[in-house]
Amino acid sequence: MDEHDDALRSRRALLKNGLVLGATLAVPGAVSAATRRLTQQDLRAVATPPLPAAAPRVAAQPITSPRVVRPELLRRAMAALDRHGRQLANRDRIAIADMAAPSSQPRFHIVDLVGGRSQSFLVAHGSGSDPSHTGFLKRFSNDPGSNASSEGAFLTADYYVGKHGRSQRLIGLDATNNNALARAIVVHSAWYANPDMIRSHGMLGRSQGCFAVGEDDLSRVFAALGPGRMIYSDKI
Repeated sequence: MDEHDDALRSRRALLKNGLVLGATLAVPGAVSAATRRLTQQDLRAVATPPLPAAAPRVAAQPITSPRVVRPELLRRAMAALDRHGRQLANRDRIAIADMAAPSSQPRFHIVDLVGGRSQSFLVAHGSGSDPSHTGFLKRFSNDPGSNASSEGAFLTADYYVGKHGRSQRLIGLDATNNNALARAIVVHSAWYANPDMIRSHGMLGRSQGCFAVGEDDLSRVFAALGPGRMIYSDKI
């Protein structure tokens, strides 16, 4: 009986040790965790995690959307603003006449350089610039009696009341438009620059070279433009 009991106890001990060993193998590190405390070495990262990628640098964009003023035209207007800056009392707003667009489109853009907003209006070109009345400006001229629109930078001057009602004088700042004051090239309103002309004729009428805007738009144009600012007119 004693030998049988000893053998039974030995088998039970072997079975117990096997279960303990199996549990230990199933949970790696269980023995070490139970036998010693964690150190700073244990808590150190195995590898340094990669740093987040730096945000890409974005170049400053023009304050106006290319959908309003075409980028190349805007660049030319801003270059003219820098070139004639000393002659301008105010550089917070400019007007840009995109004479590559037809007269049926709002192509007289008044751009707020501070707030980054713009307003667009219909504007007529001169009959001498479009003799066949196609709705597209064909050529510029600075010649007296040409009845054509001129290209370049204009300085907005004083207001007056003339044959076209309320008007604003313009001073040509470039060799391509320096006869503007003598030619009486001004900003004024006209019935032939109203939107209903597009509905009935598909285009605006023509001026004698002036920037003629719609009768209902004149007050807003004068309020936004004012004296001492620049109008830039070009076709590119």
